[in-house]
Amino acid sequence: MKNEDKEHPLREIWNSYPGVAKVEIEKLKKPPIERVIGEMFSMGEFYYYVLNLTNSTLSHHHESILKIHGLKNYPETLNEVIDLVHPDDIPFVIKAEQTAVEKMMEIGIQHQLFLKSSYCFRMKTASGNYELFHHQAIHTLEDENKKLIQAINIHTNIHYITHQNPYTVLISGISPRNDFHQIKINSPLSVDPLLMELTKLTKREKEILSFIAKGYSGKEISKILILSEHTIRTHRKNILKKTSSRNSKELLKKAFEWGLI
Repeated sequence: MKNEDKEHPLREIWNSYPGVAKVEIEKLKKPPIERVIGEMFSMGEFYYYVLNLTNSTLSHHHESILKIHGLKNYPETLNEVIDLVHPDDIPFVIKAEQTAVEKMMEIGIQHQLFLKSSYCFRMKTASGNYELFHHQAIHTLEDENKKLIQAINIHTNIHYITHQNPYTVLISGISPRNDFHQIKINSPLSVDPLLMELTKLTKREKEILSFIAKGYSGKEISKILILSEHTIRTHRKNILKKTSSRNSKELLKKAFEWGLI
């Protein structure tokens, strides 16, 4: 039997966040999904849904959620999505959400509409197998008291890129903010020596890597970070060298495995 959403640990975590409205709202308007997707990395099969933070109900689903997970009907509550998560990954998901909330509170709830959280976990697919997904969440609507009432979650199947969960939460800024906070959560897996190489990246290089992964050109990155294009090219060469990557595709795989995206 499924638990009620308001009793689920994930709901309790968000209820503890002062920026979330406590009064339930039944129906919310459709957010500017096209703009949001433009701010979020997605490669491969993906879907999104709109989450009403006041009551954990879902709406405005992308139709791919049915095909990817083999569902007959669109999930109506957050619990129905959580039921698709691998049972062994649930403790990590709960810890990841708690970590995201704590970091957002530290940054300041006045910036909550310009922060994106992301991490990975396994979900059951239409084939009956559990595959690795990249989860991203961005808040899209506040009420008149600046309390959060709506978010968009986007899930991308990255199983074809990597099977390795980095057990890392990433909090990054979206226009106009450039936040980049990488929080490692204890992993039951041993550390791969290759991943240790990625720790040599500087904070600036990790920031540039996140923009490269989103598909930004060197010119666009230079404008965002107020750096010369030459400097961006130099950073890119250093990133490839430090990660022993021959090309962008190989770099992308390693970036996922280290939780840089």
